[in-house]
Amino acid sequence: MKIGLVCPYNIAKGGGVQEIIFAMQTELRKRGHDAFIITPQPRDYDPETAKHEHIIFVGTATDFNSPLHTTIQVSAGLNDSIDAMLEEHNFDILHFHEPWVPVLSRQILTRSNAINVATFHANIPKTMMSRTVVKVVTPYTKSVLKYIHEFTAVSDAAAEYVCTLTDEPVAIIPNGIDLTKFKAPARRPDKRKDKTIFYVGRLENRKGVKYLLQAFHLLQEKDPRVSLIIAGDGPEREKLEMLVDDLDIKNVTFTGYITDKEKQKYLRSADLFCAPALYGESFGVVLLEAMASGLVTVAGNNPGYSVVMQGLGALSLVDPKDGAEFARRLHLLLNEADLRKLWRTWAAQEITQYSYPNVVSQYEEIYQQALKQHGKN
Repeated sequence: MKIGLVCPYNIAKGGGVQEIIFAMQTELRKRGHDAFIITPQPRDYDPETAKHEHIIFVGTATDFNSPLHTTIQVSAGLNDSIDAMLEEHNFDILHFHEPWVPVLSRQILTRSNAINVATFHANIPKTMMSRTVVKVVTPYTKSVLKYIHEFTAVSDAAAEYVCTLTDEPVAIIPNGIDLTKFKAPARRPDKRKDKTIFYVGRLENRKGVKYLLQAFHLLQEKDPRVSLIIAGDGPEREKLEMLVDDLDIKNVTFTGYITDKEKQKYLRSADLFCAPALYGESFGVVLLEAMASGLVTVAGNNPGYSVVMQGLGALSLVDPKDGAEFARRLHLLLNEADLRKLWRTWAAQEITQYSYPNVVSQYEEIYQQALKQHGKN
């Protein structure tokens, strides 16, 4: 099959959707499919590199800070260039990730003669601001959906919004992880006294880092030698650093942005991972990375994270705003060796279903069924 993976975001910047699209392309090409990434041209991407990665740039894009506290690209291409690209490549499948992001996906959809598959990644938070956004976005999204043959979402939380707009079935296909990149170390010294908690992510309100700091402050009353590493950047960083000073919290380090290799190193060396997001999570790839690394985790009990932390993994879920319980859970999963061993056994078994070969096989089945059902040979 000839497959175009449409990415509305800046392909040159890190991000969950971008990582998934690159991984899907790699796996699809391993299987003999002719897979390309279709994306707007960012200012900071080298076209020569794109030639080696089978990327097709269409139009241009501008970064936009949305009211949902995420950066998207408002992208558009010239209609003539889109028509020429579609005629040249004659795709069997066009797979649109986040097709509601304006406006390039809609431009391509309205001209496509391929089978159009959509994947919805985001969970729109149930807040007053997001309800306002939904009122604006919904008419545009409805205008897009009529061109889509098959609908998928990474979780029930991600499917919730689109299910209010269409009666078509939405297949749930989870996000994946590269299990050759994220691996557990041969052993972890669980009995050491100087232990480390690790957080990585954007420093914004919905990520709940403020509540992690408050719980960590309580934890230090029992575990004064434990330290906290906060990796990432964002609009709340200065406030969070001020909170550390105001509460006189010891052993907290803000690293700022870290590379993927640095993240992998922290995941292998830390004693506990914490992702205290309050809302707005549709899945939780970062939880998969910790699980694959054998790093015991405490996570916010939002719907997206609950999808991942099933069975014994539910022990990891906590209400970040309940500071006392949050601190107790951190202490428990830092120090109870038998419980940590059970958690790692669960994680090692659970993570295999999220390998990219398994995930791509599910998409491949969707593609084949769609081609058969909708008559494109």
